[in-house]
Amino acid sequence: MEDRKKTALFEETPIPKAVVAMSVPMIISSLVMVIYNLADTYFVGMVNDPVQNAAVALAAPILLAFNAVNNLFGVGSSSMMSRSLGSKDYDTVYRSSAFGFYCALFSGALFSIFYTSFRQPLLVLLGSDAETVHATGEYLKWTVTCGAVPAILNVVMAYLVRAEGSSLHASIGTMSGCLLNIVLDPIFILPWGLNMGAAGAGLATFLSNCVACLYFLILLYVKRGKTYVCIRPSMFCTKWATILSICGVGIPASIQNLLNVTGMTVLNNFTSSYGADAVAAMGIAQKINMVPMYIAMGLSQGIMPLISYNYASGNTPRMKKTLVFSAKIAISFLTMISACYYFGSDFFIRLFMKNDSIIAYGSRFLHGLCLSLPFLCMDFLAVGVFQACGMGKQSLVFALLRKIALEIPALYILNAVFPLYGLAFAQFSAEVVLAIAALVVLVRMFRRLEGQKGSAGSRTG
Repeated sequence: MEDRKKTALFEETPIPKAVVAMSVPMIISSLVMVIYNLADTYFVGMVNDPVQNAAVALAAPILLAFNAVNNLFGVGSSSMMSRSLGSKDYDTVYRSSAFGFYCALFSGALFSIFYTSFRQPLLVLLGSDAETVHATGEYLKWTVTCGAVPAILNVVMAYLVRAEGSSLHASIGTMSGCLLNIVLDPIFILPWGLNMGAAGAGLATFLSNCVACLYFLILLYVKRGKTYVCIRPSMFCTKWATILSICGVGIPASIQNLLNVTGMTVLNNFTSSYGADAVAAMGIAQKINMVPMYIAMGLSQGIMPLISYNYASGNTPRMKKTLVFSAKIAISFLTMISACYYFGSDFFIRLFMKNDSIIAYGSRFLHGLCLSLPFLCMDFLAVGVFQACGMGKQSLVFALLRKIALEIPALYILNAVFPLYGLAFAQFSAEVVLAIAALVVLVRMFRRLEGQKGSAGSRTG
């Protein structure tokens, strides 16, 4: 009965209702994740110490590197699961989920060991200096040395649960950790609590990720026999064809996130040369801009199982309608948010720190960052479609275009032409080009799929 409900969502539910059912929990989950990221910045900002705020900003690239592992095994395995569900290959569904789970577990442990072994050179590489190195190291002690395994594992398990259509459960698991983080932050960070500053934010994050992992493990135990997500060790050894298919999607998605880390590291190094106030302001502006970015990302990831399933089952019209409906909503919403950010930039920065220098920097940074929002949603949707359909090569090309060919060179050029303030416009310049490329590639892709279906129909006739 439960399996029938899941396939009905993929095959029969009206497009708007199916998109809402899959995406809204993911978007809410993404928003809660952003709020908990903002909570770190907000409560650390209440200490009114730019060094503590800069520590959280400088640590961001190494935490983003977690997403490289999340995408390798979360996006790769979940895409394989949804496509296998569409083709009714249930053994591959089980084996793909077990592969994703255990690889995430092992990778988290390796991540923790690697960071701890090379802590000092990594802190320098992130852009920390004598003023910020201690606070940054304390924050990363909890989030990486202690917290890499639960941080990676809970995200990958959310991907696996969402792949079978259980978007609500996936989001509840993610949100449980985020909400706990928001509650713990002021207790650990502020002077009236444990007064740990940035280190307190890291400890709150570590404990919250542990709780999220526990939720998913309990969920899988309660739903044993009724779920396609399998974590039995005996199912870990999968076929090479399945591994290659998972990696074909996961590796480009992972490289995409590593390139994001590279881009953020380059940006932080440029910004750090202008002082702690500039770093703190850029960190605040980026986190404010993450709210709509995560909404767009939540929508693109939420519809991925629908796209995967209908692509594998050959239902191109339903797949296309899902994408078009989602794009209309995303572009309209992000255009409105971009306007609010641009004209209200001072207000939004002031929410996080009452420091005139940081407000002045942050307001101008937010002007540049928010302009990219309407364009990046097309980029996110296109990459989501490529990942859902197992088209790893296309998603890799977009990742390389975004960072290597467009955004990182733009950072160098714009910083030279407009020192410091030009940095915030690098993403905008890249996303305009990528949005146009995404539209062209998606139109060609659907024409090809519809042509293949028409040819198959003619041969059958």
